[in-house]
Amino acid sequence: MLVGWQEEQREYGSLIHIDIKGDKIWIQSDGTEVGVANELVEAGVPKQDIVLAFKSPFKRQFTEYAVC
Repeated sequence: MLVGWQEEQREYGSLIHIDIKGDKIWIQSDGTEVGVANELVEAGVPKQDIVLAFKSPFKRQFTEYAVC
């Protein structure tokens, strides 16, 4: 979770949001520096099992990850 203040603006929200749908890992939001997808691939998860859901369905076809 991201909780705190940025000058006079309150910040609150999740840094990472991941869903498991069927046999795919859907990354809905990723506010990390390294990238959750990169960490998952390093841990042995195939790229075809990861959906970058924060990208539009049209743009997903241009990534190395799952399109669905």
